[in-house]
Amino acid sequence: MNLKQTFTLVALCYCAFAADAQKLTSPDGNLVMDFSLNAQGAPTYELTFKDKPVIKPSTLGLELKREDPEKKIGFEWTEMKQKEGVDRRTNLMTGFKIKDTQTSTFNETWRPVWGEESEIRNHYNELAVTLEQPANDRYIVIRFRLFNEGLGFRYEFPQQANLNYFVIKEEHSQFAMTGDHTAFWIPGDYDTQEYDYTTSRLSEIRGKMDSAVTENSSQYVFSPTGVQTALMMKTDDGLYINLHEAALKDYACMSLNLDDKNLVFESWLTPDARGDKGYMQTPCNSPWRTIIVSDDARNILASRITLNLNEPCKIEDTSWIHPVKYIGIWWDMITNKGTWAYTNDVYSVKLGETDYSQTKPNGTHSANTANVKRYIDFAAKHGFDAVLVEGWNQGWEDWFGKSKDYVFDFVTPYPDFDVQEIHRYAASKGIEMIMHHETSASVRNYERHLDKAYQFMVDNGYSSVKSGYVGDIIPRGEHHYGQWMVNHYLYAVTKAADYKIMVNAHEAVRPTGLCRTYPNLIGNESARGTEYESFGGNNVNHTTILPFTRLIGGPMDYTPGIFEMDCSKMNPNNKSHVRSTLARQLALYVTMYSPLQMAADVPENYERFMDAFQFIKDVAIDWDETKYLEAEPGEYVTIARRAKNTGDWFIGCTAGYNGHVSKLTLDFLDPDKKYEAIIYADAKDASWDKNPQAYTITKKKVTNKTKLNLKAAVGGGYAISIKEVK
Repeated sequence: MNLKQTFTLVALCYCAFAADAQKLTSPDGNLVMDFSLNAQGAPTYELTFKDKPVIKPSTLGLELKREDPEKKIGFEWTEMKQKEGVDRRTNLMTGFKIKDTQTSTFNETWRPVWGEESEIRNHYNELAVTLEQPANDRYIVIRFRLFNEGLGFRYEFPQQANLNYFVIKEEHSQFAMTGDHTAFWIPGDYDTQEYDYTTSRLSEIRGKMDSAVTENSSQYVFSPTGVQTALMMKTDDGLYINLHEAALKDYACMSLNLDDKNLVFESWLTPDARGDKGYMQTPCNSPWRTIIVSDDARNILASRITLNLNEPCKIEDTSWIHPVKYIGIWWDMITNKGTWAYTNDVYSVKLGETDYSQTKPNGTHSANTANVKRYIDFAAKHGFDAVLVEGWNQGWEDWFGKSKDYVFDFVTPYPDFDVQEIHRYAASKGIEMIMHHETSASVRNYERHLDKAYQFMVDNGYSSVKSGYVGDIIPRGEHHYGQWMVNHYLYAVTKAADYKIMVNAHEAVRPTGLCRTYPNLIGNESARGTEYESFGGNNVNHTTILPFTRLIGGPMDYTPGIFEMDCSKMNPNNKSHVRSTLARQLALYVTMYSPLQMAADVPENYERFMDAFQFIKDVAIDWDETKYLEAEPGEYVTIARRAKNTGDWFIGCTAGYNGHVSKLTLDFLDPDKKYEAIIYADAKDASWDKNPQAYTITKKKVTNKTKLNLKAAVGGGYAISIKEVK
């Protein structure tokens, strides 16, 4: 719903005088984008911020796959015409002339179904350039939208006689950097984003790539200088630059490949099983390519470009979509204390043939009825919304690494998991259940079962699903981030909406703001999350980088809230250590935005620290207002948020390898009201490695004039709840 909307079309409103050079200025005048055709007729743009160059002249265009000149086409198997032009027609990069330009300005305020604020402003100036290619008698449109905080552009392909069906060989969108910037990057990969971030100069990426690539269940690193978006950079003169994409639909996911001699990034699309990078039919368009820029790191976090470049909500009735705070049967299995599998007696499973009633239970299967009821009781006692259960369905003894097609059916429980009784018991306690659909990357199998699986959820009281795509994709040869899989992820979300089901997809393509259009997409993993703390640990500064990278595209199901950092206390054979203080685990509920937040530890660990656990119980998961108080990628992030429909505020700070000292002024509070703050902070002797559970809890009266000096330990942080005193 739009609260305010204006739209004005003014021909050549923001353009320079030359016919082949156009200038577009942001509403506040700080950003300027210049567009022109170079001597080869190649579309070229450059971007400046407050007169500082951000993107040097960079060319745009696509290279199409060469047609087969001997191909028979049409129902009558007629010969292809215009054989002589097969090579010429691969070129959508040069030989253009400007056919038309249109400029406009747009200004609206819209309300998200859930989000970091209750209203989002969408204000930009637009330039649409229609480019004619006489040699091939065809044309395309490049559309630019310039916001106060950055630029979005995309390719549009109108329907026309000489550009109907085509195959993309590569997209050649360039981003020419102005210097050897500091970058926060993960390796370019067609199948995983689950890497720790490396901080280095652009020129150092090649030399650091080998150490940056760590083992994963499915991976395909495509280049020694390839990196993934959202890519965060900082220039030596203090500009912050972020490169990403928005509205990724029916197109391959974009990574960036660096020419490290000239410091030019170029788009690099994920191929399909044949090596092709997109099958297109006009009219169609590419996703938006985004460049967010500021001289204040907080403005990068505050940008809503990614959401604003997506279409408005397409779900008419959103009353069933709501934020969820949950616990789950998960961490004990992640630490290998418990198991997903029901028995150790079988090593090969054929669903419908393997008779689990004839097997011996292993005694470590976590998803049993009694244990689930224990979690339901804990959730109900402490005010949680839902309980997730993993490992409930048959097949986990033989699910991974075999390229197995029919791996799960998503509806058949193990003998010790009573679906109907759990449904009844959860409903009696006012608790929702969260379904788990691990596909083992057998996507063909998942789509085969999808309707039946969603109906099973509806019948048994599951309003949301955590889906997973661990392993190499089936159909074999497809990648997690290719066009085929991008279409699958959206199909699963839209099909779920038919059943009024919310989706939290893990191992899926990284978000690009589609949650605006389909708000039942309430979460994604799509990055290295808390589970890796049990697999050796994440970098200490990981959560100071993710808000600038992964979260630029949408919320993350990071699964915070671990209170016992020594994983050997869960499982003596697990020597991992969670690289965080307990206080920072609380802070992540504020700094790692998501409408889907998990208290990821086991109930017995929370029961040891009930005073600290109170913050997790109290913290909101839906917000009216957000203030970015402090931010420096790789060092610290401090965020304040006002809970939906209340005057309650929550603050979180996460710090990296250098710790952090905050000097906060609570000037965002209502000047006419008084508040009580509860501060959960690292103790003086706290450290992530030697003393992570050392914290203090302090209560004090505060107003909008209060100043707070707070220290976060290395790998530490603090969390504050602020409630009005009435």
